[in-house]
Amino acid sequence: MTQLPEPRDVAPRLATGAFILNSGLSKLSADEATAHGVHGMACTAYPFLRNIEAERFTRLLAWSEIAIGGALLNPFVPTRLAGLALTGFAGGLVGLYLRLPGMRESGSLRPTQDGIPLAKDAWMLGIGLGFLSAGRRRGNAGAARRRCRCRRRG
Repeated sequence: MTQLPEPRDVAPRLATGAFILNSGLSKLSADEATAHGVHGMACTAYPFLRNIEAERFTRLLAWSEIAIGGALLNPFVPTRLAGLALTGFAGGLVGLYLRLPGMRESGSLRPTQDGIPLAKDAWMLGIGLGFLSAGRRRGNAGAARRRCRCRRRG
């Protein structure tokens, strides 16, 4: 039986899921110039992506975003699984911010004016990491309390 998300996870799942899904849907209809721009920026940060054609890369990115956004919006996808996908995706975006020239002030993590649109993706990484740890805390804390009560009684 699939467990529905905890009430505390609903709002961040909806916010990030809708945001990422919209981004993916927008990229599906990207024209050639947009595809080359997206691909060029990604290749600057991750040179191995040069081996993929720009239009194909943008389509793959779009479908990846649609899948991740859909997973976050689907209440039957476990939060930890959706968090794993979100953490991987957001980690790539934060890596983009850290690797692209001109996105950060010299010698600092503080964004330049041009870097603000990428720096803001750090919130998604934080949410993803929170989702990854959510299930573990809940289960272990309950078991620890039960063990502690048993020892006191015995």
